[in-house]
Amino acid sequence: MTSDVAVHVVDDDVAVRKSLAFLLASEGLPVRLHESASAFLDEVLSAEGGCIVTDVRMPGIDGIELIRRLKERGITLPIIVITGHADVPMAVEAMKEGAIDFLEKPFGDEVFLTTVREALSRHEKSSHQDAQVAQIKARFEALSERERQVLNGLVAGKANKVIAYDLGISPRTVEIYRANVMAKMQARSLSELVRLALLIDAS
Repeated sequence: MTSDVAVHVVDDDVAVRKSLAFLLASEGLPVRLHESASAFLDEVLSAEGGCIVTDVRMPGIDGIELIRRLKERGITLPIIVITGHADVPMAVEAMKEGAIDFLEKPFGDEVFLTTVREALSRHEKSSHQDAQVAQIKARFEALSERERQVLNGLVAGKANKVIAYDLGISPRTVEIYRANVMAKMQARSLSELVRLALLIDAS
């Protein structure tokens, strides 16, 4: 499969698949249909763009097990679960496993489309953030050991003199290392440098 953004509809009910496909296509949203969770897992090779809409109750691999298997593969597409009234507890469990929302049948077209658009927007923001963190990590990897030590001191809120004392170097040398760290990390201020360092720690 290509890496194009798409709404993946996973449902064993052909009528549901077709109706949701028509609705999504009418809004200009690209859609791919999968008759079962196993068929979907066979086709999806990596964390492609878009989102997943899946019935929670399906023969074979159900929606909850699908979410678990996707997590195992490192596929983090936003997942919307469709459920009947009797299956709401399953939908709640699916959300605990990582689904972002669930829709209880019968649901209106606009409710469905709004939920899908929010899922697509969430994935786009997440993908952008992931790329940003990867770039920041690459900058961090380019720092020397001493520059990292100075960075750690700055993030801890230490003054240049304190960092100099801790490392056994002069305050002037700390200033030079600090300037190098700011340049390599592409930080325009100390506050931005700290934010970048915290992003790395949180990822």
